[in-house]
Amino acid sequence: MYKRLLDIIVGCIGSCITLAMYPFVALAIKLDSPGPVFFYQTRIGKNGRHFSIIKFRTMVQDAEARLAALQDENIMNGQMFKMERDPRVTRVGSFLRRTSLDEFPQFFNVLAGEMSVVGTRPPTPDEVKGYEIWHRRRISMKPGVTGLWQISGRNNVTDFNQVVRLDLQYMDHWRFTRDLYIIWKTLWVVLTGRGAV
Repeated sequence: MYKRLLDIIVGCIGSCITLAMYPFVALAIKLDSPGPVFFYQTRIGKNGRHFSIIKFRTMVQDAEARLAALQDENIMNGQMFKMERDPRVTRVGSFLRRTSLDEFPQFFNVLAGEMSVVGTRPPTPDEVKGYEIWHRRRISMKPGVTGLWQISGRNNVTDFNQVVRLDLQYMDHWRFTRDLYIIWKTLWVVLTGRGAV
C-alpha cells in the first residue's frame, strides 16, 4: 500500500514535470533529427507481462534496425547492450541522457501501474529469452524508473550478473524507507551527472 501510494504521488509530480518540459524537449528533438518525439519499446514487467515503456527519443529513427551491426561493440557481459559513444545517439539525445530527462515520460508508466518509481531494471523480451533460471526472479516484481543499479554507478557496472544481483538485493531487503533513500540518491546522481549513460 505504501509503495503504490508513493508511486501515485511521485508519478503525478513526475508526469506534471514531463508535460511542462514537453514543448521545449519536443522542439529540440524535432529540430535535431527526423522522427517521433517519444520512443516506445516493449519491455517485460511483473510476472512476464509485456508493456510499452515511454521515453523521449534520444537516438536516430532506425536505431533498433542498426543494433545488430553494433553487437561487437557491446561493453556488457551478458544479456544487456551498452556501448560507449553509441553512434545512434543524437546530439539532443546525448544531452537528454546526460541529464536523465529522457526518462521522465516513464512516470506515465508508473501512473498506469506498469512500473514503480523504485524497482528492478525493466528488461527487453530478447534479454529475458537469454536468462538463466536464477535471473528470472528479478521479473517477479514491478520494474522501476530507478533502482540500486542506477545509483550504484551504472556506467561502471559492465557485468549483467551484477545488475541482477543488485536487483535481487533490492527485492530481498525492501523497505519503504529504502525506497525514499533511493529516490533521494537518484536526485543527487541526476543533479551531479554521475552515472549518466
